[in-house]
This record gives sequence, structure tokens and C-alpha cells, in this order.
Amino acid sequence: MSSRKLKTFTSLWAMMPHDDSGTILPYDRICEMVAAAGYDGMAIDLGAGDVAQAREVRPHMERAGLTPLIVAFPKSVESLRETLIMAKDFGAPFVDVIGQVMPLSVDGMIPVIRRWIDMADEVGMPIQFETHRNCITNDLYATLCLIDAVPEMRLCADLSHFVVDREFKLPLEARDAGLIRRIIERSDSFQGRVASRQQIQLQLDFPQHAKWVELFRGWWRDGLESWRARNTAGDCIFLCELGPPEYAMTGADGREMSNRWEEALLIRQWVIEMWAEMEATATQG
Repeated sequence: MSSRKLKTFTSLWAMMPHDDSGTILPYDRICEMVAAAGYDGMAIDLGAGDVAQAREVRPHMERAGLTPLIVAFPKSVESLRETLIMAKDFGAPFVDVIGQVMPLSVDGMIPVIRRWIDMADEVGMPIQFETHRNCITNDLYATLCLIDAVPEMRLCADLSHFVVDREFKLPLEARDAGLIRRIIERSDSFQGRVASRQQIQLQLDFPQHAKWVELFRGWWRDGLESWRARNTAGDCIFLCELGPPEYAMTGADGREMSNRWEEALLIRQWVIEMWAEMEATATQG
């Protein structure tokens, strides 16, 4: 029996609302629904919500057996400390940092990243830096320079942001594929959303989006394989994060064009199947 496990999460933000009905459910119902669908945990996004929301939803998550993952948006270097302490109290596996301290130069970014890593070590709460727009990892090139300069920097790969950031064209050029490969190899967790060069979140079953779905499915498989090659034990966390409007595209009536709850479950199923194939291959080997 492998000591490596795939753990799938969704996001509280993605559950408000969770589908095209626009209905926002109470926290107890959200947690029951997420747990019944088979998710292991739920991310609590302190950018979309706040600490008060996190404390309010916590007992409902505990009753449902869901592990909390804290997503932090620190606006100053020191403000991350309070979130790290809270995440440790919550029992989060790590804090996903979307740093709002954004020096213009990579040289300016390096000491910020190093201070946050030191702070995480002091508190005893692991951190990962999410690849995300409008934060310190906003740009693919700057992020690559950062991971070269700070070898201990670990990433949470939400590759949708870099597809929009760099306006990648298909078929993907070998150079760009190699750059994304470097990100994947430094990532300790992964997020599920399909983007195109112009849109951050695509509907999965629209025929015109099939080429982008194929690209992201390949990256997720690469991510799982890379994680497994680097880890003989532990949990690989995959967060299915399909955001509500205005992440989700809407029609003239303001209604979403697809059912994100069902789409997230489809992504979850794809990833579970990939992991199972890898487990089977490892067992046969």
C-alpha cells in the first residue's frame, strides 16, 4: 500500500455560489455537500473572505471532516505571521501565499520571499507561493528568476494565470513548455482551472475549448508525476478551484454559462483517474 495519497480540495470561494443557479448556501450545507462529493478539504480564501468568515465556517468543516487550507493575501511582510499562526491552529497542511507585497524588481522580491520563508519556519507552518496574477508571482519570467535565486521557495501551481499572463498560443512552443515544466518541478500542490490566452476560466465542454482542456490535463498529469518522483510519502493536494462570476463567464442575462459544481467534479475525477493509473503502474513495476 502506497504511503503517498492524493487529496482533493475545493474552495469556499468557489461555493459562493457553487453553480449557475446563483444560490448561496449556508456554511453547514456547503460543508455537507463538499464532504458528500468526496473532497478531503476546502480552501478558505482570505482574499475573497476574511478571518471572521474562516472562524465561522471552521466548526462546520470540522463536523463534516474537511481539512482547511488557508489562502493568504498578506499586504505587508509582517502581516503573514498572524495568518500562519491561525493556519497552525486550524490544522492546515500549509498556507498558500498570494503575496500582495510586490516590489518592481526581482532583486526587490528576493528578500520578501526569504523573510516569509523564515517566518514560516519560525511559526512551524509550511508555505507555498501560488502562481497568481496581481501578486509577487504575477509574471512567469519573474517567478522563474525567483525560484532560481531562492532554492527553498516552493510553489502551488495554478497555471491558468501564466497562460493569460504570457498569452500562450497553441500549439505551445517548446520554449514555453520548458518554462512551465520548471514551474511544475518546483510545485508541491496544484490547482484545477482551464484558461486560454484571453480568458482565465473556460467552460470544459464547449467544443472550442477542447484544445485548452487537453493542454491543462497534460500539465496536471505532469504535475502529479513530478510530485510522485520527488515524494515517496505524504499528501499531494489538488485544489479544484472554479471561481464564481466574474471569474466564471456570464451571458447578457448575468447567468453563468456552465455548471461549475459539475465541472469541478469532472476535473476531480480526471485527476483521481490519473493518480490511480500512476499507482497501478508503480505497483506493476
